[in-house]
Amino acid sequence: MRQAVTSNDIIEMVRDAGLRPTRQRLSLARLLFSGGDRHVTAEQLHSESLGQGFSVSLATVYNTLHQFTTAGLLRELVVDAGRSYFDTNISAHHHLYFEDSGILRDVAGDNVAIGELPALPEGAKISRIDIIIRVKDCAPAA
Repeated sequence: MRQAVTSNDIIEMVRDAGLRPTRQRLSLARLLFSGGDRHVTAEQLHSESLGQGFSVSLATVYNTLHQFTTAGLLRELVVDAGRSYFDTNISAHHHLYFEDSGILRDVAGDNVAIGELPALPEGAKISRIDIIIRVKDCAPAA
């Protein structure tokens, strides 16, 4: 679980990622990183932003999430065509996805055993393995 961060930590995090700390980026980063690890959709973050009195377009939220992902601050998890979650926990881990509720939960990387992997083309190397275990008709415990 990530420790809560200060405004100065947020500014430094954005700068260290090679991004300019604009008002929009900093406001969205505060929402993303000030409350510990979480999974969020662009629509959820947009709604949270508006609820906090920060007016930002949904396009800006998408652009910022993708910039943060490219910079290594987030992981994007595509659970269905057109449905992505952004994960603030960038450590090696996997996920349970509750299809009925749309809830995504972390599964520790050492709780999943991966068997034999296919041979890779010459010169290719694995950058990361993402496993999403889909669960139907089940409500996760709070």
